[in-house]
Amino acid sequence: MNRHLLLLTLVQGLFLVNNVTFIAINGLVGLQLAPHGWMATLPVMGYVVGGALSAPLVARTQARFGRKGSFQIGLAVALGSALLAAHAAQSRQFWLLLAATVIAGYYNANGQLYRFAAAELVAPDWREKAVSLVLAGGLLGAVVGPNLAAWTRTVLPTPFVGAYLALALVALLAMAVLALIRFPAAPARAAGAAGADAGRPLGQIMRQPAFIVATVGAALGYGVMNLLMAATPLAMQVCGFEFGATAQVLQWHVIGMYAPGFFTGHLIKRFGALAVMGAGVVLNLLCVAVALTGVELQQFLLALTLLGVGWNFLFTGSTTLALTAYRPEEKDRAQAAINFWVFATMAFTSFASGALVTTQGWSWLNLGSLLPLLLTGAALAWLGLRRRAAPAGA
Repeated sequence: MNRHLLLLTLVQGLFLVNNVTFIAINGLVGLQLAPHGWMATLPVMGYVVGGALSAPLVARTQARFGRKGSFQIGLAVALGSALLAAHAAQSRQFWLLLAATVIAGYYNANGQLYRFAAAELVAPDWREKAVSLVLAGGLLGAVVGPNLAAWTRTVLPTPFVGAYLALALVALLAMAVLALIRFPAAPARAAGAAGADAGRPLGQIMRQPAFIVATVGAALGYGVMNLLMAATPLAMQVCGFEFGATAQVLQWHVIGMYAPGFFTGHLIKRFGALAVMGAGVVLNLLCVAVALTGVELQQFLLALTLLGVGWNFLFTGSTTLALTAYRPEEKDRAQAAINFWVFATMAFTSFASGALVTTQGWSWLNLGSLLPLLLTGAALAWLGLRRRAAPAGA
């Protein structure tokens, strides 16, 4: 087994510890500090807005400093933003908390590239499995994230300050692990090359059907998952559940997101990216159906687990599909474009989740997720029919 791939899988796991803990606590801390209830998930939205705003900058730092240098910069930002968020929670400053989460978005934008970096650490015929394996590292986030939030929630007098300080330590650990990874050198460019060796213009890359569908699958798949997941702690609090029950639901949700990583690559290899992405859409529709049956603990558990597995199939399939749409020298701009749309969609759904769940309720929130799911299914059908009609052209 590739040692560097395993280390990157651990770094991905620590990234998800950060993300899951953020998801578990940012909305609740926001609810405590926000001037109005509907603003509770603004810190959740801030994290993804920061990611969207940082995507072009991350692309430049990736090109300038390479994978390792850029990833280390992202972790340094994670360290600083966690300490700033701890200070904001301690001093009860809502807008400072929001600023800290926006800054942390730079780390989020960097971390979203770990899956692409995984494909560069292995031979071409192992790419699907490498992407899937690194995403499976998120299981660490599933186990540690919710429990870290629960264990550190009251370790200091002000709720959740300890959780933010723990995330600063997680960032330091990730920096140490990343230092042990050796990434392949970036593709060399001929002297003075600005044309062919620099790759195609971004507009030309983005007009490819495979790139369009990969972006739609990644953005809307992530958007639906975020819409429902970000609202879950608030919905469960409204329904009278203790934080321990919320942590349990989030834990099983994240297990659903990343446990399939051990076999999703094999499924893609056997059935193709489009078929696996289609299965993800079906699982997300089942999630909505379960969520609409009631608000007992078992319904939250089953719905969020289905949501997680559906996201895994959609996101891993989209990543694999995207790899077919650009050349190595085009990777920075192509990956930045995909991540920009992912973050933009997540920013919208992060805000919408808080606004909808606090004003319209859990059921209407789930009904609202049907439109993006149907759009994703339509995009997959379009590309599938196009490839069937002209196999060599897609």
